[in-house]
Amino acid sequence: MMINSPDTLVKYVRDGLVEEQHFGYVMVLNRVHVIDRVGESGSYPYYLRSCAKPLQASLIIDFGMDEAYDMTEEEIAFCCASHAGEQCHIDIARGLLKKIGIDESYLKCGTQKPLSLTERERMLLDDEEPSVLHHNCSGKHIMMLGLCAMHNWDMATYEEPYHPLQKLIKERIYELCELKKDYPSTKDGCGVPIYAMPLENMGKGYLNLFCSDEYVKIRNAFLNHPYIIGGECRTDTKIIENSKNLVAKVGAGGLCIVVNVENEECLVVKISDCDMRAREYVVIDALKNMHWADIPADYDIKTNHGDVVGQIVTTL
Repeated sequence: MMINSPDTLVKYVRDGLVEEQHFGYVMVLNRVHVIDRVGESGSYPYYLRSCAKPLQASLIIDFGMDEAYDMTEEEIAFCCASHAGEQCHIDIARGLLKKIGIDESYLKCGTQKPLSLTERERMLLDDEEPSVLHHNCSGKHIMMLGLCAMHNWDMATYEEPYHPLQKLIKERIYELCELKKDYPSTKDGCGVPIYAMPLENMGKGYLNLFCSDEYVKIRNAFLNHPYIIGGECRTDTKIIENSKNLVAKVGAGGLCIVVNVENEECLVVKISDCDMRAREYVVIDALKNMHWADIPADYDIKTNHGDVVGQIVTTL
């Protein structure tokens, strides 16, 4: 059913009055069925956005790119990342480009200021302009170029839907996410094709990827290198760093997907207005309620002077 009925998930309560509310969906599932849900999304499709990255990166394993370029776990993590553009990320990007034998001029993700405020301030003080490598999607684009180099595919059009690489990526995503019919597609913010699907299928895709021995290198890349996956103040990094058996990935559009690789269950969160703060509170409280992780969070609403005047509460 194409139902789209979100529930209230977060309230900002200032001195007893609800000043701000955020709506959305929470879903917990395993490979067989949905275990629990808040909000009814039915079969309504949402775009994967950056939550597609580990699914797209499955082709690293499918086509042996990891072996062809002797990729490290950090490099595999970087290809799945929505990174904050810090020096550790830039160093990995340059190293992987060198292995592939190309330079950054081939990347078509565009130029973006680092998501890391610390790195952004440093660059401003040093009068340094951001490069294409600072874009949070540069790892995905380098991965795509690496696959093109392996197969002698055209690098000038790698981002186009008709390119053989993008056709293979769609095929793999549809297989992992168990999609039986076509859903809408468009271009993501960085210019490559992105696909829509129901939230349940997003969860299935993550379970089929991260709970499969075939893709153990991708799973280990997340578990062992959470800072590469995100970086400074990134929600997915916080989740992985504060747990032993959780992999997590955020995506634009208010998405976050978390897989418990021990019990093979998945949490999918979608915030309707795409608010990133609300997304983090919902995910953190959901993980705490399920006894998956206990991640520190500040729920106080404060004045500029530090006086507490309210609380942020989730309705989970």
